[in-house]
Amino acid sequence: MSLNNEFSTQSTPILDKNVLNLNNDLHHTISSNAEVETDYSFKDIPRLEEWPTFSGEGEYNHMKFMTTTDMFKEDFNIPDEYISARLHSLFTNSGKKWYYKMRQDHGKNSWPWWKEQIISKWENDFWRFKIENYFEEAIFNIERDRPMSWFLKQKDRLTVLHPDMSETMIHRRILRKCSGDLENAMRSRCIEPFSTEEYINAMEDITTRTEIGRNWYKYPIENKTSGKPILKPNKPHEKAPLKFHKCGSTSHLENNCAKNTTMNEIEIDQAEDTKETNDVLLHDSDSEPSEEEELCQVESMLKQ
Repeated sequence: MSLNNEFSTQSTPILDKNVLNLNNDLHHTISSNAEVETDYSFKDIPRLEEWPTFSGEGEYNHMKFMTTTDMFKEDFNIPDEYISARLHSLFTNSGKKWYYKMRQDHGKNSWPWWKEQIISKWENDFWRFKIENYFEEAIFNIERDRPMSWFLKQKDRLTVLHPDMSETMIHRRILRKCSGDLENAMRSRCIEPFSTEEYINAMEDITTRTEIGRNWYKYPIENKTSGKPILKPNKPHEKAPLKFHKCGSTSHLENNCAKNTTMNEIEIDQAEDTKETNDVLLHDSDSEPSEEEELCQVESMLKQ
């Protein structure tokens, strides 16, 4: 009995010590693996400034915001709780106000729930109408637009409006937004099927190496990217001062001109002198005949 007790008292601590060491090693291994897995999952997650943001204003693209966030989630094994915790920083302006209101009303929710709310809030008929107008008004201008950014922006608009549209149809609709000469040059060079990158490369090559699609101005252009020509300011027409033709002065009108009064008096005096001269001539013609006239009259009488 004593031997058994002695044996048990001596062997039990040794067994417990071995089990304890084994448990410690296993716990250390599990902890190490967990740390490695955790470091692998979160160490390369994009920084906050690299994540997409959403304002809900202007020409917003909520589908692109959600698609990019889902891509980060898939590439870096990001849990939904982590994404939901970052939403307060990813929403801006009107979008942030909407997020705070929804958070107060519905509390904490998963990322799939937030995606449903975003689609319900911002994917409506007014938004579609606005995006369609932006696309219809986006005529390519070689002096203002860059081929790559312009082409990709139109593609994003069509992709959001028509998710089921094929890439070939998207390219055709984008080409119609170019000018006539540029569209013909693109169609002759890009034989379908052509990828988006090939269309962009062809467009950049045509607009850079040729003069197709350019507008020529008779006056210089200040900035080719702005497309705003320098317009010379029109000088105001200076009216010549009004002068009275008789005296050449600009300080008075015709009815107040002193020279005009003098001229009128001179004209009256000249008219009176002319009248007097005519009266004298008429008076002389009625007076007695001269000696020559008398001699002529005598000669005519003698001949008779």
